[in-house]
Amino acid sequence: MARIDFNRSPDPTIGVELEIQILDAETCELTSLGPDILKRVSPVFREKIKPEFIQSMVEINTGICSTVADVEKDLNTTYAHLNEIAEDLGASLYAASLHPFSKGSDQTVSSHPRYERIMNELQLVGRRFISQGLHVHIGVDDEEKVIKINNNLRIYLPILLALTTSSPFYETLDTGLLSYRSKLFDALPLAGMPDSLDDWEDYEKLMALLKKSGIIESIKDIWWDVRPHPDFGTIEIRVCDLPYSMRDILAITALIQALVIALADQYENPEPHMQILRSNKWQAARYGLDGFYVDPFFGNKFTFREAAISLYRHVKPISEELESTDYLDQIPEILDRLTGAHIQKRLYQQEGKSFPDMIRTIQDLFIQ
Repeated sequence: MARIDFNRSPDPTIGVELEIQILDAETCELTSLGPDILKRVSPVFREKIKPEFIQSMVEINTGICSTVADVEKDLNTTYAHLNEIAEDLGASLYAASLHPFSKGSDQTVSSHPRYERIMNELQLVGRRFISQGLHVHIGVDDEEKVIKINNNLRIYLPILLALTTSSPFYETLDTGLLSYRSKLFDALPLAGMPDSLDDWEDYEKLMALLKKSGIIESIKDIWWDVRPHPDFGTIEIRVCDLPYSMRDILAITALIQALVIALADQYENPEPHMQILRSNKWQAARYGLDGFYVDPFFGNKFTFREAAISLYRHVKPISEELESTDYLDQIPEILDRLTGAHIQKRLYQQEGKSFPDMIRTIQDLFIQ
């Protein structure tokens, strides 16, 4: 069995990845300008603006940040550079986890051997997969600790999803869900809610088995909602839809950092039943903050609003130590003004805006 080194992070550092849609500025359709944009990226930003699975999206990622304030500065600087390039090419940027009317069959896969291999394997499932998300990495200082955090975080993943839903529409259809992205993701192999792991050796054995059997080529092919990232020395939370605004992105980042620190010092919970975890995730995807969250140990039933407030209060003392409460305190505001999915549905269904007008309204809300 090959050993996997976990590059320990002595501090709870932060790394954030945003998958951003590229739209035609006039029609608001997805446009495959990713390669043209990437050619114009300044050398200073080439490690922070990268290609993604389809050419109508790019990824923004931060460097290694110590605080949420560092994340804010990093993301804003990179986003401004990307936005300037996009505007010069007659394009615009859109933060949501699904485009409401462009078709997956019209998108072009990025010319990279890994992406081509994935598309060849996934077939129709891959052609439907035109989603974007928010990924947050938090540094962890020990490989056994990262396994414990990975196991315990599964309990809270549905709450993070409910706080970020932004994908209610797909190819002109109202899906009836607030996060249809999460259901597209669940169709992928080795995606979704992971099983628990006994320890780091158990993780190594699983990765060795998956590689030996040809199921994966590398750890990058593991698409769990939360996963250890050995190269970075982090726990990576991948369950979130992409929030519609920078302030919500930063609030969720602050919540995740404080939660990881809380779980690092907490005993490991008894094994929650996978059916409860999946049911909670379904409620988050289907109903968002209006859904019901079931405590996996005692069976008590809460609204996701109640579960989110309880989590916010639980981690606030840690946030105060991190000096990130200005960001964390946006969590109760998300409960008041609701998520991108709620806003999209209000604009389209109640206010009667067309999809392009809905998109333009939300674009104006990204940085306020």
